[in-house]
Amino acid sequence: MLLKIKSYLFFIFFLIVVGCVPTKQFEDLQQKNDTCQDDLEITKGENKNLIVENTELNSRLDIMGNRLKDLREDSLERETKLHSIDIKYDKLNRQYGDLQQAQDQLLSGNITETKKLLQELQNTQAGIIDKEDRLRNLEDNLRSEQGKLDKYKKELEEKNIRLTELEDILYKKDSVVNALKDKVSGALMGFEDMGLAVEMKNGKVYVSLDEQLLFKSGSTIVDPKGVSALKKLAGVLASNPDISIMVEGHTDDVPYISGNTIKDNWDLSVKRATAIVRILMENKQISGSRIVAAGRSKYQPVINSTAPDARRKNRRTEIILTPKLDELFQILESN
Repeated sequence: MLLKIKSYLFFIFFLIVVGCVPTKQFEDLQQKNDTCQDDLEITKGENKNLIVENTELNSRLDIMGNRLKDLREDSLERETKLHSIDIKYDKLNRQYGDLQQAQDQLLSGNITETKKLLQELQNTQAGIIDKEDRLRNLEDNLRSEQGKLDKYKKELEEKNIRLTELEDILYKKDSVVNALKDKVSGALMGFEDMGLAVEMKNGKVYVSLDEQLLFKSGSTIVDPKGVSALKKLAGVLASNPDISIMVEGHTDDVPYISGNTIKDNWDLSVKRATAIVRILMENKQISGSRIVAAGRSKYQPVINSTAPDARRKNRRTEIILTPKLDELFQILESN
């Protein structure tokens, strides 16, 4: 293409030099020359692109050559390693053959010993299985005992809670009894020298009144000074409605001579108790459901003696004041 363009240019130059040509022809020639110039520029661009592509191809060719060289070197190295592995494999194969032969000799020469070892191994395994079974049984028993222990712990905790509740109730009851004793003692102050005593026993308040304060010998009619003491006591009992009241009549061991209204010491002790109950109930705030009248006759003496002074002390009336223990009984019944 480049040669063709050069030929056109030379031809045009020749025509210009040798002579004048018509304008028409010159213009044609000029147009061809321009066309050739354009083709020349295009050809130069294509030539430049071809040169770049050629350079890139040469660069790729160099890279591929280097890769080929590396692959050949790697192949040679792998071949060397493979040869080394083959040598090691042959050596190991020979060693394995030697070991196999030695094992065969050992097995053939020690069958009895092997059987013995196998038997011992079986015995050991049987022992291990037996121990495992016993261990499982122990674990089952331990779980069962642990369950029982947890149950007992829970019951113990519940009982401790109930015990705490009981202790609280007993403490409250003791506080109530002490307060009641103080109130009774304060209300009956001045009657101590007349045969009256107030004391606390077994969580109860005991008001003990000698016969000389309440009754004449053999009588069931309360003396005025005894009525006064009983009414003061009734005032305290009326302000404490949660207190139960028991009135107990006591006699000495001297047989009572039967009369028209009283037959014996039993009859006397009961009628004295009921006489005191009627005086207490004159206070309308005291309900009869709170009171129990009882006769003890001669069977609960303060002093076991026939001496006159002992018999005098045994002839008495005891008013026993007890706080209601409904809450305590509910807890005991729940157990």
